Amino acid sequence: MKLPEKGMSRKDITDRLEAFKADDLDWQSGKVFGYVFDPGAEAMEVGKQAYMKFLTENALDFTSFPSLYKFEKEVVEMGLAHLNGPKEAVGNFTSGGTESIILAVKAAREFAAANKAAIKKPEMILPITAHAAFHKAAKYLGVTIVPTGVDENFRADVTAVKNAITENTILIVGSAPSYAHGVIDPIAAMAGVAQDNNILFHTDACVGGFMLPFFKKLGEAVPDFDFSVPGVTSISMDLHKYAYTPKGASLVLYRNKEIRKHQIFACSHWTGYTIINNAIMSSRSGGPMAAAYAVLNFIGKEGYLDIARKKIAATRKLVEGIRDHKDLILMAEPDFCMFSFTSKTISVFHLIDEMNAIGWYIQPALSYAHSRHNIHLSINFSNVKWVEAFLKDLTQSIEKIRHIPYGATGDALKKEFENKDPNALSDAEIAQLLELAEIGGKGFPKQMAPINEMLDAVPAKLRERLLVEYTNMIF
Repeated sequence: MKLPEKGMSRKDITDRLEAFKADDLDWQSGKVFGYVFDPGAEAMEVGKQAYMKFLTENALDFTSFPSLYKFEKEVVEMGLAHLNGPKEAVGNFTSGGTESIILAVKAAREFAAANKAAIKKPEMILPITAHAAFHKAAKYLGVTIVPTGVDENFRADVTAVKNAITENTILIVGSAPSYAHGVIDPIAAMAGVAQDNNILFHTDACVGGFMLPFFKKLGEAVPDFDFSVPGVTSISMDLHKYAYTPKGASLVLYRNKEIRKHQIFACSHWTGYTIINNAIMSSRSGGPMAAAYAVLNFIGKEGYLDIARKKIAATRKLVEGIRDHKDLILMAEPDFCMFSFTSKTISVFHLIDEMNAIGWYIQPALSYAHSRHNIHLSINFSNVKWVEAFLKDLTQSIEKIRHIPYGATGDALKKEFENKDPNALSDAEIAQLLELAEIGGKGFPKQMAPINEMLDAVPAKLRERLLVEYTNMIF
């Protein structure tokens, strides 16, 4: 593809754009359990209109565009009020949960550097259920991860967290809820441990932070996880998930400015314009800020309560249907509208392929620690009306794939690679593994089960090497 000699017509561009979408997930169908969070046509249109109205405004310099400063301030104030922020609490608008998490880790690292000079090799205590974005943050920022275990219900083990603390610990992390299993860590106990040891504590409420307070108002047993908990010093909360604002919209919130100031970047060591950034990116479209402001105000508390009520009912029905099925095993009783389930009698990866082939989208998760390979569902507002149809198709799909064995090559792969250093494997060996998974260099495979079964069989470090090599190959 090269830049055309002459510009294309708007019609030709529109036609080409539509053609590009041909193989995309049909998120408007209401049958997609993840990735896109659909609030309905009217709220979606409100968000799009606001987004486009401020698409070109640039948050690089908030003094040049005071409108964006106002959007950020007011949306942050809504977030702080929603999560019981004290009077001195502050925050900023980011592009998504990953950016919010990276900034929180950066703030913790720099706060420790300023207040605990003896720390030269900063460490972060991270339950194994914590989001991968913390691993990315650690990689980017030079922070060592100290992983800790979880109980049989996939909640963080407080004793393990306490025992993992060293003189280098700068941050402890808990999830509300953890993405994989939809359960809330014992935040109060974990934050108490952090406070007792003069360590910052971050609640990752990216996925649940906005909707959980509405669940609580409706009588659900939601444990405290926000700034009402002594010891919680920062929180990440996405708006483009269950607040249903357009992507990318998230908040990173802090108990006070003394912590938050360490996330801010300024640079005067160059000859150009003044650099001062609240977030990682410098140039930022005002679109997501305006859209978040518009949608939050459009739906309002009553609207979000209604959404929460319907999602609770839908989640309960799905959980009951899966719990009652003889071939399916619920991984944990969820605290939120997301959960995972597995099986010991059928191949869940082939079940996913079968369901996706008939118009659904459900997400695979690989085995790690004592979390068996499984199917993950994030219940969206648009999924609510499809619960009965989903359970019916799930039952029929199980019967269709029942005869397919799971992991024919799994045992052999485990024996061959469990003691090998993934980085020592040759390019030829990596290519053989990719071929075994039926991955070529052109297009994307329609059947993902062979790939997922192979990845599930090999150690996590080798999975990462294979994914990097494949991604590097196709782009």
